[in-house]
Amino acid sequence: MKKMMAAVALTAVAALALTGCGEKSGEYPTGKIDCVVPGGAGGGWDTAMRTVVKTLQDTDLVSVPMPVTNLPGGGGGVALADLQKKVGEDRVLTIYSPPLLLINLNGSSEYGYEELTPIAQLMTDYGAFVVSKDSKYKTINEVMEALKADPTSVKFGGNSAAGSMDHLQFLVAAKAAGIEDLEKLNYISFQNNEGAAQLLGGHIDMLSTGLADVSALIENGDLVGLASTAEERAGEGVIGEIPTLKEQGIDAVFYNWRGLFGPKDMPAEAVAFWEETLATMVEAPEWSEACAKNGWSQTFAKSEEFKTNLDRYNEEYKVILDEIGMLKK
Repeated sequence: MKKMMAAVALTAVAALALTGCGEKSGEYPTGKIDCVVPGGAGGGWDTAMRTVVKTLQDTDLVSVPMPVTNLPGGGGGVALADLQKKVGEDRVLTIYSPPLLLINLNGSSEYGYEELTPIAQLMTDYGAFVVSKDSKYKTINEVMEALKADPTSVKFGGNSAAGSMDHLQFLVAAKAAGIEDLEKLNYISFQNNEGAAQLLGGHIDMLSTGLADVSALIENGDLVGLASTAEERAGEGVIGEIPTLKEQGIDAVFYNWRGLFGPKDMPAEAVAFWEETLATMVEAPEWSEACAKNGWSQTFAKSEEFKTNLDRYNEEYKVILDEIGMLKK
């Protein structure tokens, strides 16, 4: 009996010793972090979240598991509604971009950015207007001229809902190009990032999307980038060769910021941990390489500054949506 008790005691001591080699007792984070992507696999949100997770773990900044779960639908609205069940939790992260604001402003969702906790803005991506390699449209101006002649002549699609980002960024470009009948333009919304497949299948003429979302298809020659919404050319290689709207005479720019959020009322300790950890991550060479590969510009901002940015973006989007008649009254 004494031998058995001694063996149990030794086992307990060994377990405690092993525990001491990992996370310190009570030190955040003490368990897995659930990373929620509000879109389908392979899309811009998915690529960005998985890149963040990989960089954090490759640089040993975070040692706990960070499983990624995709919860697509409603232009990000399905995940946003689900996150309302997790108010106050400290081990949930999600990623969003302009649709977080747009789906509330256009009435698609009752929830908005104020129902989440801003942690950090990470980068800015840009929109891209792409066609298949066999398309009759060789420049963005050819698309615009066709639309001026007949606003219904070009079927274009995106992976966001009508009135959200992929739709809106093209309307901004079309308005700048002198197209007046914006409400007549033929936009088709796709779920689960099916836009590229629909374009390749010949079901639409042009795809409005994020530059990073289609970078691989552009690099392998399946798709051709007619224009990006950046101020100046972004990215490297073939991506860096895509002309901007502005250099083709269309005075329009559209920024697709991306940032991490927690549930509403996320504990301050958790917010502080993540904003400091992410501030370290964005200085890592691995992150810089990922940004260059995907055509992302680094625009890091901690929680308080990010919240200020969101307030400003929200007011800017109100003006744009109101101009094109898509603002919820």
